[in-house]
Amino acid sequence: MKNFLRKLFGRERDAHPFCSAVVAAAGGSSRMGGVNKLLLPLEGIPVLARTLRALDEARLVDEIVVAAREEDLLTIGDLCRTYGVTKPVKIVRGGETRAASVLAAAMECREDGAFIAVHDGARPLAEPALIDSVIQLAFRTNAAAAAVPVKDTIKVTAEGKIVSTPDRETLRAVQTPQVFDGALLRAALQAAVEGGIPVTDDCSAVERIGKEIYLTEGSYENIKITTQEDLALAAAILQRREEEQ
Repeated sequence: MKNFLRKLFGRERDAHPFCSAVVAAAGGSSRMGGVNKLLLPLEGIPVLARTLRALDEARLVDEIVVAAREEDLLTIGDLCRTYGVTKPVKIVRGGETRAASVLAAAMECREDGAFIAVHDGARPLAEPALIDSVIQLAFRTNAAAAAVPVKDTIKVTAEGKIVSTPDRETLRAVQTPQVFDGALLRAALQAAVEGGIPVTDDCSAVERIGKEIYLTEGSYENIKITTQEDLALAAAILQRREEEQ
């Protein structure tokens, strides 16, 4: 009878370790002229709403915790309702730094949850399959991230001069989601915050405490919205996706 009801009312939930998704959404959008880029429309839907919907559709994400600016807490709650986010969502006040914001959200994730996937609120084009692939790798390794090979030649500089040229074959542009064992991530962020160590992503915090992080293939379409030009590029990517469907 149970199997019959599961087939009738929906697929049985795949068994997997519980994974919370933390969304970093408390930044000041300084390069967007102070306008909150996460609330700007992207092909008619706010950037953050697209991000939340991708996480909502990812098979291996079980709950979502958003770290936001205090003035945006109610607005983001409205976004979740308006755009049909069905998974449990918590919205918490972020901190003064990215690490502090992610830590605040991580502390609000379900206590007995095994893994935490951290994703930038400003990466609305990450597809659910990509999110799931990073989480699956983390299930095996305890620390994983999406990344793509860099396309440009990178130079190390000092005082306006080139110092060295790293081998491009060894370089990767790391994206989000970045997924970690929950206890590992909390410990790494706590150390960074208490030590006043600036970290630009969560991998950096975990690297500092000596843990290895494994990479899986990201997507060049998984861009981070930082400027108006990024918004235009994201719109073009969405339009092409719609044409290909």
